[in-house]
Amino acid sequence: MDALDRQLLNTIQTEFPLVPRPFQAIGERLGVGEDEVLSRLAALKEARIIRQISAIFDSRALGYRSSLVAFSVQADRVEETAETVSGHRGVSHNYERSHAYNLWFTITVPPGTTVESEVEKLARATRPASYRIFPTVRLFKIGVAFDMTGEQNRGSTNTALAPDEPVELDDQDILAVRALQRDLPLVSRPFATLAESVDMEEDEILDRAQKFLLEGAMRRYAAVLRHREAGFTANAMAAWVVPSERIDEIAPKMAEHSAVSHCYQRPTYPDWPFSIFTMIHGRTNEDCERVIAEISDATGVSDYVLLYSTREFKKARVQYYEPDEDRVAELER
Repeated sequence: MDALDRQLLNTIQTEFPLVPRPFQAIGERLGVGEDEVLSRLAALKEARIIRQISAIFDSRALGYRSSLVAFSVQADRVEETAETVSGHRGVSHNYERSHAYNLWFTITVPPGTTVESEVEKLARATRPASYRIFPTVRLFKIGVAFDMTGEQNRGSTNTALAPDEPVELDDQDILAVRALQRDLPLVSRPFATLAESVDMEEDEILDRAQKFLLEGAMRRYAAVLRHREAGFTANAMAAWVVPSERIDEIAPKMAEHSAVSHCYQRPTYPDWPFSIFTMIHGRTNEDCERVIAEISDATGVSDYVLLYSTREFKKARVQYYEPDEDRVAELER
């Protein structure tokens, strides 16, 4: 990647324009033509730097429920268990991490289904030694954009929070969600192509995208990078012991750090006293550990556990309002 590639990657992660010819608009911002933007993005996709360009929706705002889940799995059964877990359509992220709870995944389920029932099905099918469900109690920060130029903060984030209740969607809204969650085609008028796939007009799908942003149903429209291929090879989840009476004071301070992409309050258990979860990405493990030390010094919290991601089994976008929303059908047979 050259300097222009890196500037382009920064732009599409944070400032992707919702206009009829977005690649022309990006080119004007960077001082190059539309064709060059398209050519460079195609090469970055071919190199597996860019994972996808699409809408990032908020599950709760769309009426879905999601949770982080941890399985404790025997070492010789991690791959087998991970394959079954990853086969669930609602599982978007699935990692092996360095802890007794060694398989961590995120699951999202549609209205009419519960996270607990789906996790129970997966547990019956895979027989982990134990498992814990960690729904979000409070969200303090979410969303990461990797600084590819070294000229910005280590990670810029989107801290917009979802509405308290699901937004009301009509049939056309649902069609727009289906289209906007798809990977944006690398053509001059990509939103026209998405709109055509659901029998809509280009201006209508762009208007609905803006509406989703204003309502909080869409967090942002942006590119997601493959962080390892982009050079951020270290991925650490730090979980902190923070007394309940100090969470309002401590969690926002943790979220302020530019290298923290996600910050949540989650439930505690007798064998898991850690109430605040922070996600950190770095180019090396040392980068992550330096961030942890900075957060600990800034907050005075020294009781924590650091879980590195050792293997990625699945990372994908949740597909909302797809016609066939069956969950783990094979597990029920």
